[in-house]
Amino acid sequence: MADIQLITPESWAEYELIDSGNFQKLERFGSFVLARPEPQAVWDKSLPDEEWERQAHATFRRDRQSPERGDWQTSPDMRDPWYVSFRQGGLNLTFKLALTTFKHVGLFPEQADNWAYIHDKVKAMSANVPRPKILNLFAYTGGASLAACQAGADVTHVDAVKPVISWARENMDHSELDNIRWVVEDAVKFVRREVRRGNHYNGIIMDPPAYGRGPDGEKWVLEEQLNDLLKSCADLLDGTDFFFIINLYSLGFSSLILDNLMGQVFGSVPNPEWGELFMPDSFQKRLPLGVFYRFASKL
Repeated sequence: MADIQLITPESWAEYELIDSGNFQKLERFGSFVLARPEPQAVWDKSLPDEEWERQAHATFRRDRQSPERGDWQTSPDMRDPWYVSFRQGGLNLTFKLALTTFKHVGLFPEQADNWAYIHDKVKAMSANVPRPKILNLFAYTGGASLAACQAGADVTHVDAVKPVISWARENMDHSELDNIRWVVEDAVKFVRREVRRGNHYNGIIMDPPAYGRGPDGEKWVLEEQLNDLLKSCADLLDGTDFFFIINLYSLGFSSLILDNLMGQVFGSVPNPEWGELFMPDSFQKRLPLGVFYRFASKL
C-alpha cells in the first residue's frame, strides 16, 4: 500500500499564498492580492489586520443572509477580469480570473501538481496511443483539460454549468489551444450513457463538489452518489494505457475514505498516489486544500 502523501505544486511565479489564518487567506494572483474566506485556516494570522488591508486589492465580504454568497470590496486599481499564466515543464497555460459572488476566481492553484501529472501521463502513453482520450468530469474552468490538450490528448470536458463552460473555452483560446469537446450535462448522466455506448478513455479526471445541480435540475450529493459514479468510471477506463485522478474538497471526506473506495472499485491499482493537497504560506503554515487519489499504468 502506498503511503499518504502531502503534495504542493512547484514554485509558481504568478501565484503566492502570502498568509492564512482566522478563517481567511491572503493570496497574490499575478499583480493583484485578494483576501477571501478559507474554512480550513483555523489558526491565527501571521500578519496584522492592517497589513492585510494594506496589501489587498480586493476583499470578499459575505452576505449575512446568504453566507455562500457575497461581494468584493475593491481598490481603485483592481482589474476585473485579469489574467495569469502557468509555465512549468511542457505546460504554458493562460487563465482568465474574475471576482465571483461565490468567492471563487476561476482557478484552484493547488491543482497545478495534477496538471503536471496529467501532462506527463499523456506524454508517456502517446508512444502507444497517438491521441489519448481524456474525460474531465465536473471540469469547471478547465485547468486539467488544458493540460491534457497541450500534451496532445483528445479531451472531453463535462460540466453542468454553461457559463463555466464558456469560461473554460476562453481559457483554451488564451492558451492558444483548440479542439476540446465541450459538454454541458450532468456528469452522472453523461458517464452512464458512455458506458452504454461501450466507449473507453485513457484518462479520467473528476473533481466533484459536495453538492450540486445538473442543467435539468439533477441533484448531486457527494456521499450518496460518488460510489456509483466511480463504478461507472471503472467501466469507462481503458485496460492497457490509463490514468485516473479524483479530487475532493468536502470537509467530511478524508483521504482514507478515498483509499477505501478506490480499492473496492478498481482493485489493485498500479502506481497509486493519495493524500492531501496543500499550499504553504510565506510563514510556512501549510493550508490543506483537499484530498486526492491518482494512479496510472506507467510511472
